[in-house]
Amino acid sequence: MSQEVPYKKLESGLLLEHTRESHAEGLEQLQKIVFPTLSGSELLKADHYRRHIQVFAEGQFVITDADKVIGMTTTMRTNFDFQNVHHSFSEIMGGGWMTNHDPEGEWMYGLDLGIHPDYRGRKLARELYVARQETAKMLGLRGQLIVGMLNGYGAVIDRMTADDYYHELLEGKRTDPTITPQIKIGFQPLDLIAGYVNDTACGNYGVLMKWEL
Repeated sequence: MSQEVPYKKLESGLLLEHTRESHAEGLEQLQKIVFPTLSGSELLKADHYRRHIQVFAEGQFVITDADKVIGMTTTMRTNFDFQNVHHSFSEIMGGGWMTNHDPEGEWMYGLDLGIHPDYRGRKLARELYVARQETAKMLGLRGQLIVGMLNGYGAVIDRMTADDYYHELLEGKRTDPTITPQIKIGFQPLDLIAGYVNDTACGNYGVLMKWEL
């Protein structure tokens, strides 16, 4: 998959393509829009995105509308320790610089994914997940790992524990705006992770998930 040509043309003129340096400033702005409750210290900046391209170009994707970045995802490769699953976003990503990327890693780790609010409801996130899975297959990896944000939990944090929320989700008694769609496309929940990010929407909780090939 070359960065010189489009990866995939989508509906209405949208284009899914590999991230280029010219996208970096737009990606920084999109982060602020997509993750409004995330701590500013954990938002990725333009220089971070330029570094990601240098480290693992084939794992970075954007969706553009007439050169405006309206969707994005960042990934790296890892040999994940399933016996020691608890970690934070900042830790695994090396403070945004992707210093923990392992070019021989057997899993693709999805660090973030977001769609501009004006473009949601058009299955664009699914397109990005599929592009990542296709890349993982091309590279001979085992599949994708993510920590999905428990984004419905913040609204009920004063009424229940994260463990109870998570187990109701697993039992089908509750839906979550982020985790439920991820399960529907093939991700399998593995564990609840406290303190993954600093974000009131999810009460700082994430769910470790995998989508095997």
